[in-house]
Amino acid sequence: MARSIKIDPITRLEGHGKIEIFLDDDGGVTDCYFQIPELRGFERFVEGRPIEELPRIVTRICGVCPASHHMASAKAVDGCFGNEVAPLAHKLREMYYQAHYIHSHIAHFYALAAPDFVCGPDCEPATRNILGVVAKVGLEIGGRVIKARAMAQEIQTILGGRSTHVVWCLPGGVSKGLSKEELERIKPMANELYDFSLFSLQLFKDVVLANPGYVDLILNGPYTLNVHNMGLVDANNAPNFYNGQVRVVDYEGKEIHRYHAHEYTQYVAEHVEPWTYLKFPYLKQRGWKGFTEGIDSSLYCATPLSRLNVADRMATPKAQEAFEEMFGILNQKPCRALLAQHWARLVEMVQNAESLLDFCADPEITGPEFRVVPQRITGEGFGIVEAMRGTLTHHYTCDEKGICTSANLIVGTTNNNAPIQMVTKKVAQTFIKPGVEVTEGVLNRVEMAFRAFDPCYSCATHTLPGQMPLEAHIHQGGQLVKTLKQNL
Repeated sequence: MARSIKIDPITRLEGHGKIEIFLDDDGGVTDCYFQIPELRGFERFVEGRPIEELPRIVTRICGVCPASHHMASAKAVDGCFGNEVAPLAHKLREMYYQAHYIHSHIAHFYALAAPDFVCGPDCEPATRNILGVVAKVGLEIGGRVIKARAMAQEIQTILGGRSTHVVWCLPGGVSKGLSKEELERIKPMANELYDFSLFSLQLFKDVVLANPGYVDLILNGPYTLNVHNMGLVDANNAPNFYNGQVRVVDYEGKEIHRYHAHEYTQYVAEHVEPWTYLKFPYLKQRGWKGFTEGIDSSLYCATPLSRLNVADRMATPKAQEAFEEMFGILNQKPCRALLAQHWARLVEMVQNAESLLDFCADPEITGPEFRVVPQRITGEGFGIVEAMRGTLTHHYTCDEKGICTSANLIVGTTNNNAPIQMVTKKVAQTFIKPGVEVTEGVLNRVEMAFRAFDPCYSCATHTLPGQMPLEAHIHQGGQLVKTLKQNL
């Protein structure tokens, strides 16, 4: 008899989701759906608000990566006021963003990803968590992790007044600058974060790369996809998380597209399926071709690994060394092994820490000219940054009074929705076989597929179409007696 397996809720992610796996009569996987049941309506309820309020509103989408939305929103609002921005403000925003990246990458690597590699994918769920990781690596390392993340948060607080739900960016700049005294407080923490980034990279080598089973799982397991890569790069094709052009490279290394923020609608479109609230972005000029791999696919990943795949180099020296070592060991670039995302995050974190030190050494960083008050309303703005989970686009329009008339957001996790769906199905079909017991460890391997993307579904489920699809099942005495549906 055909049956299904439901993983609900899925664990170690931001937001909510479930996986439904459908089996044939023999117990093989016939289909798998990665479903997002939650819905948030930020694109609609910012309409009618003063446009300058949006950078403060959209941080409430998520408490994990609020600065990503704050920065993208600020850039879009700058555009609505003619892009008249103080150069120092861009430096301060980017400095803040380096610390934000560090704190997020620490959280994902140590709390969400490490349990699978340090404790093992088959470890008991009760110990396959951050406490289990601390038990394995020791209290001293655990304390160092907590301290490093706290320092990254403290740097954000010093710069922008808050580390979470920041209200710092204004049209034309920021609301406060950085004093020399505040800079002196940041410098020793920036140095410690640099040391910690190198320490984390070495820990990955010692724990993960030293284990042949893990390396085999990364390189030869089912966690691979032949889809393309997207990321923000500077003029030298090095990753730039705050500014640059979006570059799309196919999985063989050929550049497909390169575009500025205001051109995004020419290159990215979104497909809708009835079984999830989350859309499926694809390369518009290729058209929607379904959930397919291959050189002609219109699907792409936008992840830490994707950012390194589209980059020709890193922007800082130590990160460049780590970049060369990673791709040398993986022996492929672009790399299609999705579990290498965890490694890529650590390489990025080295660049974040080095960039933070560079900002600390910038003689202009404590200057007084941190805002230009805009003198005109131009009515439309675009903002793109690299959120930790992928390329983040904000696009706003406003009327002549500066009231928001429309907002469109394409967030990092939404970019990755189709690849997550595809690799989850691939992994389920690999590990769930006829005659093989479906253990909790097997199901965790399925979860490891989406966990590699560090998805944030609070960010991603942002669209409110005006009609709320709903299906309610009424049970009595253990029996289904009625089903109510609307807008399905």
